[in-house]
Order: sequence, then C-alpha cells, then structure tokens
Amino acid sequence: MIGGDQKHIMTSPRSKNLPFRWYDPVLLRVLPPLVGLVIKLLMLSCRVIKVEGRETQEEALSRTGGRGIYVTWHQRMSYLFHYLGSRHAVVMISRSRDGEYVARMARWLGFKAVRGSSTRGSFQALRAITQKLKGGVSGGMLADGPLGPARVAKPGSLFMARSAQIPLLPITWGADRCWVFNSWDRYMVPKPLARIVLYHAEPIWVPRSAKGEDLEAYRLLLEERLNRGARWCDEHFGKERPWRKVTGEGVPDVGPI
Repeated sequence: MIGGDQKHIMTSPRSKNLPFRWYDPVLLRVLPPLVGLVIKLLMLSCRVIKVEGRETQEEALSRTGGRGIYVTWHQRMSYLFHYLGSRHAVVMISRSRDGEYVARMARWLGFKAVRGSSTRGSFQALRAITQKLKGGVSGGMLADGPLGPARVAKPGSLFMARSAQIPLLPITWGADRCWVFNSWDRYMVPKPLARIVLYHAEPIWVPRSAKGEDLEAYRLLLEERLNRGARWCDEHFGKERPWRKVTGEGVPDVGPI
C-alpha cells in the first residue's frame, strides 16, 4: 500500500513498480558509491590474520569451473561485502525502495544483483539466480536473511545448489574488535584496524534427488557448519559473540532456547 501525497512519489527507471520519493534520483546517484567507498576504506583498514579451510572450498570450485554459492549468516554480512566483492557473485536483494539503494551499492562493490526476497518475488528471483549460476557465475546468499529468525537457514540456497549442481560454500568471519548492534541477529561490523579471521567450512553438495527429509538434513547441516564457523571465529579472540536479540527474561543471546 502506498499512502500520503502522491506528488512526492515516483518510480525508479530500473524498477518501474517501486514507490520512490522526489529526492531519490539524486540520492541514488550519490549515496551508494559514497557508502560503498566508506565500506571499502573501513574493510581495507582491517587485517586478515588467519584463514581456515580455504583449500577445501577451492578444491570444490575447481570441479565446477569456479562456480559455487557462498552462504553466511546475516549477522556476518558486512565484512563479506568486501571480501567477496572481487568474485562478482550474484546476490538476491529486496525489491523494496531501500533495496534499490542496497542493490546499487552492491553493484558498486562488485556484486551482481537480482531483485527479490523471501516475501516479494522470491520464486522469480531464485529462478533468475539459478539461471545465472548455470551460466557460469557464483552466487551469494544470507542463510537467515533478511529478517530471520536468527540462525535458522532458509531453503533457498539449497534449491539453487541442487538445481545448478554446484556446492554451497559456508563462510564466516570474526574480529578482535567490532560494533555489535542491538538488531534481531546482533549485526556485526568490524572497527577500523581490526584483526580478522575467516572460516571456510567444508562445502555441501546437494544431490538432485534430495527432497523432503533428505533436503531438511542438508538444511540442518548448513546451519551446523555456519554455526561452527562463527563460533570458531569468535573463540579465536575470546568467547562467542551474541547472535540473538534478547526479548524476554531467561532467553540466552547464544545457543538453543
């Protein structure tokens, strides 16, 4: 639903059906490259001190001509915007007005964007990404994005891996110093000059025959490998960082409820 003064609403030349404000054309030219530059400078100031498990993922990529689907938790997205940008992965971004800003910033950072989300245009977007994956590119997915629940993997990435017959590549990072926001998944951003560790978990191959309970087993395996990787990264610098927003007494900020 679109309400309010209609003369303040316009449509994007790229996204004809999206409501845009009168000032969006100017901001869309200025903000995405500006924010993208800030992200690049911030992440470039960080120093990667250890990378675990990269060899197993590189071996899997060598079997598919370099094609795979990088998967992480929404909480761990920020540093991977920089780390995976040079791989020009195709990613799914919401069709919303905010999504237009994110999509342009993602393109500026090196990603290829397909518009859609778990609530709007998801089937068409998944099909479009799958076709691109079959055509020779890699993909990037947030297992629990965009709105959670935290650390519950959605099946979209498994559908794509099964259809394109390429591996899921779970990847996480941690830092010795970072901002942890009070969001639904306690979103993390490394602070300037932070030390970074990365964990490439063992690739997951989803067979074409996987359905029902078998597919659910692969979904749980993806959760387990992402959680193990995130915990390994955090414990390299101390203890596991919170990843759940506490909304009630007795609810832990990590682990099962």
